Amino acid sequence: MKIVECPRDAMQGIHEFIPTDKKIDYIQDLLAVGFDTIDFGSFVSPRVIPQLRDTAEVLNGLDLSHTNSSLLAIVANRRGAEDASSFDEIQYLGYPFSVSDIFQQRNTRRSIEESLPLVEEIQNICSSKGKKLVVYLSMGFGNPYGEDYHPDLVISWSKRLSEMGIGILALSDTIGVASSELVTSLYTQLIPELPEVEFGAHFHTTPDTWFEKVDAAYRSGCRRFDGAIKGFGGCPMAKDDLTGNMPTEKLLSYLAGRQIENDINMLAFETAVNRALQTFPR
Repeated sequence: MKIVECPRDAMQGIHEFIPTDKKIDYIQDLLAVGFDTIDFGSFVSPRVIPQLRDTAEVLNGLDLSHTNSSLLAIVANRRGAEDASSFDEIQYLGYPFSVSDIFQQRNTRRSIEESLPLVEEIQNICSSKGKKLVVYLSMGFGNPYGEDYHPDLVISWSKRLSEMGIGILALSDTIGVASSELVTSLYTQLIPELPEVEFGAHFHTTPDTWFEKVDAAYRSGCRRFDGAIKGFGGCPMAKDDLTGNMPTEKLLSYLAGRQIENDINMLAFETAVNRALQTFPR
């Protein structure tokens, strides 16, 4: 069972700049918890995401000598991939690949078809630098733009990306609309058909829908889950103040309830929760 903590996703939409030293202190606490991976920052234009313009400074301020967690950074173009892959401390690069053409244009200023050569470029950069690429299939459970959506879109794009050598695909419920039936349908089809791919779940959710999504994904074979402490962050496209990231504490309660083994140090997690309350404006 892998839990990926996502302070990057929690921070990126906050308008009030969080000082670099506060980011370092928070991520340092997260590194002590035992998460498989920390999605800690992004190498994108500071004009697009000004909150994360200090990602390289944050990285340079971290002490990684006492953690087993890996670091992941989001990239949106070749330059970002080259910048991120130049750091030995980063093990994973993440790229947002949407099954919605409108969202892909808004996110990366490319169409879906135009993004495919870029995914291949980033994959080649990762291979040459000893990194792994995580592709997020955003709008994977529906979208708000009135475009045609069908689960077969997610399945066909997953197969195409797998053929390009992508080994980790995270299905993303960008606007928090996934039903347990749809979650079950996608994972039960994809996991057996593409056994060489590690499938993850990046859910956005409301307080009363988190359990059904996690339970459906886990029962369908998913063993990689993204979360953010207290559910901070989420997608502004949701247009719902209650829709945020999957709260990590809810994920941990699910694991505890099912007695699923994990590597989380709960005392360190409590420290990180307290730090989160000091870090994020409320």
